[in-house]
Amino acid sequence: MIIHVVKPGESIYNIAQRYGVSPEKIIADNELSEPNRLVVGQTIVVLEGQRRHTVLPGQSLYGIARQYGVAVNDLIAANPQVGANGVIYPGQVLTIPSRTAKRGTIEVNGYALPNINMEVLRKTLPNLTYLSIFSYEVNPDGTLRPINDEPLIQAARAANVAPLMVITNLEAGGGFSSEVAKAILTNDDVQERLIANILENLRTKNYYGLDIDFEYIYPENREDYNNFLRKVTSRLRDQGYTVTTALAPKISAEQEGVLYEAHDYPVHGALVDHVILMTYEWGYTYSPPMAVAPVDEIRRVLNYAVSAIPREKIFMGIPNYGYDWTLPYARGSRATTVSNTGAVDLARTRRAAIEYDGESQSPFFNYYDTNGKQHEVWFEDARSIQAKLNLVEEYNLGGISYWTIGRYFPQNWLVVNALYDVRKVLS
Repeated sequence: MIIHVVKPGESIYNIAQRYGVSPEKIIADNELSEPNRLVVGQTIVVLEGQRRHTVLPGQSLYGIARQYGVAVNDLIAANPQVGANGVIYPGQVLTIPSRTAKRGTIEVNGYALPNINMEVLRKTLPNLTYLSIFSYEVNPDGTLRPINDEPLIQAARAANVAPLMVITNLEAGGGFSSEVAKAILTNDDVQERLIANILENLRTKNYYGLDIDFEYIYPENREDYNNFLRKVTSRLRDQGYTVTTALAPKISAEQEGVLYEAHDYPVHGALVDHVILMTYEWGYTYSPPMAVAPVDEIRRVLNYAVSAIPREKIFMGIPNYGYDWTLPYARGSRATTVSNTGAVDLARTRRAAIEYDGESQSPFFNYYDTNGKQHEVWFEDARSIQAKLNLVEEYNLGGISYWTIGRYFPQNWLVVNALYDVRKVLS
């Protein structure tokens, strides 16, 4: 895998020629909508595939390795017929190994809403370990608001992907409710009703496990939430189900704020099978323009997380979207959401060059709209995805989790699969 950043004057054809790959393969792999109108700063993922080299007179292993940008030892390993002495001869055909070595196996979770385009889901499922279907909203009395999840569950299991039932303390048509969480976490009868309803759904819908996404819990209900988790994990594990929780991106145990305080990292790490760190939304709808998931900020979260939670249980969150802000930014103004492929299309339409911020490891660009107003857009590209996946290896994490998989982002999956094998827990 090679990540190429488009320079002024480049075309898909001279990029293909540079790497010895057909233009058609690059266009198909990246699903380029307008391959003849590349954007300066746009990333192109080049998958070299299986390459062969016929040895010419006078060539050496060192020279061939240098020609293809691979290590001599890797070239020898890919061609055991050469032997330890490295003797080659004209006309011999050598296999050229990939410049990107796999880093191991990880688990991948993707959140999906029931209204996801089923073709997008079909294309995404081969890359997933788990599909978290978002969400069953919990009522204050412990009942659940139903969703149309059967098509997603069936599609997931057909692709050997484990479907997870997601419960949230979202209010109908609203946001996360501290009061709903309190009503559940402080009443044993309500909890019994909720657990019974969860188990009934898990059984009748053929779910693999449960994903609990309770947010904005009052700080005084922290231990109530811990006790609820103790009860849930005990009851569900006895029935053969897994339990996952979504956690706010904390940088210390003492971090203040209603989003953070009731999420007890050590307790979650001890009780549940996996935790999903919501390492995104530094740049969000009402924030000033900035990267949605800056690597420097994610690193601060991981530094704390691995001190409190077993590394193999941690799934690092990755956003599958960006934001478009109107400038100058005013407090309370609202950014609009853009897809990662849509951001590149927007840059093309507005003739904007894409830049890359080294500190946050994120792409961005500026443009003027038809009313003459300036905009700033931050999103994800192949470089920023690779930078985040580098953290998975650096911290030896169990996997990653995407919010959400509703917009198909081809380059993301090219990079993931070039760097890692995705574990399947179903077969």
